[in-house]
Amino acid sequence: MSRLIVVSNRVNPPSGKGEESVGGLAMALAAALREYSGLWFGWSGKTTPEFNGQLAMQKVDGVTVATVDLEEIDVDEYYNGYANKTLWPLFHYRTDLAAYDRAYGEGYERVNIRFAETLRPLIERDDLIWIHDYHLIPMARELRKLGVKNRIGFFLHVPWPAHQVFTTLPGHRLLVQALFDYDLVGFQTVEYRQAFEEYVLAEAGGAQTSPGHLKAFGRKLQVGAFPIGIDAADFARMLRSPRARRMRDLMAACTVFRHLIVGVDRLDYSKGLEERFIGFERLLAGHPDIRREVLMLQIAPVSREGVEAYQEIRGRLDALSGRINGEFADIDWAPFRYVNKNYRRDELAGIYGAARVGLVTPLRDGMNLVAKEFVASQNPEDPGVLILSRFAGAARQLDQALLVNPNSPEEVAEALKQALAMELPERIRRWRALFDNVQREDVTAWRDAYVAALAGTEQRRTALAS
Repeated sequence: MSRLIVVSNRVNPPSGKGEESVGGLAMALAAALREYSGLWFGWSGKTTPEFNGQLAMQKVDGVTVATVDLEEIDVDEYYNGYANKTLWPLFHYRTDLAAYDRAYGEGYERVNIRFAETLRPLIERDDLIWIHDYHLIPMARELRKLGVKNRIGFFLHVPWPAHQVFTTLPGHRLLVQALFDYDLVGFQTVEYRQAFEEYVLAEAGGAQTSPGHLKAFGRKLQVGAFPIGIDAADFARMLRSPRARRMRDLMAACTVFRHLIVGVDRLDYSKGLEERFIGFERLLAGHPDIRREVLMLQIAPVSREGVEAYQEIRGRLDALSGRINGEFADIDWAPFRYVNKNYRRDELAGIYGAARVGLVTPLRDGMNLVAKEFVASQNPEDPGVLILSRFAGAARQLDQALLVNPNSPEEVAEALKQALAMELPERIRRWRALFDNVQREDVTAWRDAYVAALAGTEQRRTALAS
């Protein structure tokens, strides 16, 4: 079996003990690497006065990791700049927030070159290289320049926007051209793959040589949809842990005679938090009879504090949460709790399990693993109801959720009312269909489908005759 090298912006492997507040990508990649020999390479999250390419190697719960420190200017221009001020808003259709700065682009190119040069000595002849997400789109191009002939795959965890949106990016053609140095490019959904294909055909003068195969820039490229899942078996184990049970009991005690509505999202403008808060406010305003019967808990850990747009949304959410409680709370109760802190995964499992409603309403999301974790946490005999944005990639799989347009607070409020009133037989029927998908299309299925496709792709490094 070929060795697998996973490359991502950050390397944050979980210990397998449920102690970390790591994201879904970290959990998925760690699960993949435990199955294959190899390593996980990327940024340590630390800075150094001067980049020297020195690697730190360690083994964490069966996962070998290799990390490198970056300079402060790299973090500013590559990470906070091009990745999170330019590409992230663009890929989430927020062109109004996208910042275009030449220094950001230069930093992005510089860090991808540094990553490639640092990784190159670790690559062996038969390794499969799997590069992840929008931070590292040019990395295959840089590895090819260094003589790497291995099969290299790329997986985009965020949406790929419509080509009319993507063309607002200065230098968009060069970024897409860099993707043609990969052998396989994977997307979360068929819709995202089709959006990429439309760009190649309409903007790059490319052609579709067969389903899932494109030709452009003198190269051929295989593309596919590979929806990511959760480690369902590991999550089931966490649900039985003492900490998960204690958290579930704590939440049940806090909501005696009340139904818990829960949302868990990184603090980000793409998550639809403002619209969600207003939707809950509309529910309380329109249905005075249920005000004392519900408690909404929104967990939103702060992220990317160095980016101005994130500072602004935090202020708006603080004001909204205060407005809701100021309007509807009484001296002995409040309808809304808004918390800006991380929780362990086993604690979140307990919170999900105590909830009557999971409210997952991003304005745009590549997949959204919180939706799948909520489903996996439910009591089969008395499951909660998932309300899910139709613009999350997960909506294509979890179609038995209550699907909503997250831009409409009225639609969110109506879905909340429907979920709270839903009878047990319908809740069980919907949950069974959702849980079947979460178990069947889990992280193992995602990993195996992608790696098999990458290992099976033909070598395409020879330029095609025109």
